[in-house]
Amino acid sequence: MKLQTSLLAVLAATVALPAFAEGELNLYSSRHYDTDERLYSDFTEATGITINRIEGKADELIARMEAEGDNSPVDVFLTVDTVRITRAKELGLLQSVDSPVLEAAVPAYLQDEDNQWFAFSQRARILFYDKNDVENPPMTYQDLAKPEYAGKVCIRSSSNVYTQNIVAALTAHLGEEAIGDWAKGVVSNFARDPQGGDTDQLRGIVSGECDIAMSNTYYFARAIRKDVSGLSDSLDQIGWVFPNQNDIGAHMNISGGGVAKNAPNKENAVKFLEYLASEQAQQYFSAGNDEYPAVPGIGLAPSVAALGIFRPDAIALSDIADNIGTAQNILNAAGWK
Repeated sequence: MKLQTSLLAVLAATVALPAFAEGELNLYSSRHYDTDERLYSDFTEATGITINRIEGKADELIARMEAEGDNSPVDVFLTVDTVRITRAKELGLLQSVDSPVLEAAVPAYLQDEDNQWFAFSQRARILFYDKNDVENPPMTYQDLAKPEYAGKVCIRSSSNVYTQNIVAALTAHLGEEAIGDWAKGVVSNFARDPQGGDTDQLRGIVSGECDIAMSNTYYFARAIRKDVSGLSDSLDQIGWVFPNQNDIGAHMNISGGGVAKNAPNKENAVKFLEYLASEQAQQYFSAGNDEYPAVPGIGLAPSVAALGIFRPDAIALSDIADNIGTAQNILNAAGWK
């Protein structure tokens, strides 16, 4: 296990950082962002706790935890979507955490009902469009199924967790029958078969292959903050809509974490989760990776603030998790590749 830490200055925090401690923390993370190095190094400098980190795809890390069983060395599991963190819970790989710090900092709808995991950052999943070709962009997720957008929509595949999450959320809000019909309508409006990541959907607008695309906000905000090939030079061409502002609000994806069931360093694991909810860490989720903080009242990075104020969907993440299986059935029935 490779140790990946460096020392950087510690910023002041509204939510107090954990007290200085000793020992180590074994982290399995599917977050693959180089900017997260700052989170780990600041935690180590503030607490004295060494972080041993293994990164990989969430499904691979979950399989590894299962295979390791009671002898697993992992203390904390971090992932970038509700689907995988919920799967880890359902497989019995996490444990409940009793932390007044986390309870006070993280809103109830952004944590597991059994306190087995907590959200620490968010991304709004919104609609983007070509300002040159789309005079009346869709204002709701439901609008994507309107016949007027036939041949215009680019979106991720049905196997993508972001797609599964939003279909599950819409199902929770509007019902299985309505979203089944909606999914078929969206498929009929595809400009191309689903392919690539969120940045590829945005690039599809630039290239003219798509007129409308769905993407998480941080992919667009990143192109504001720094050069993203095939996108940053054409941002003026792209408009955006935070959908459903008059009812359910814009869908939010989360990055979250929990303490492993057999964590050998449980106390340090809880300290790390509490650190992720601190003002210092929350500000860095926004400044370093163009995300929205999970803790209310934290300032946004300029690239994120540039997208404007919006109403987020405050659905309980547990309600999304409960509808993932139904969402997958809906996507399959709709022929959503």
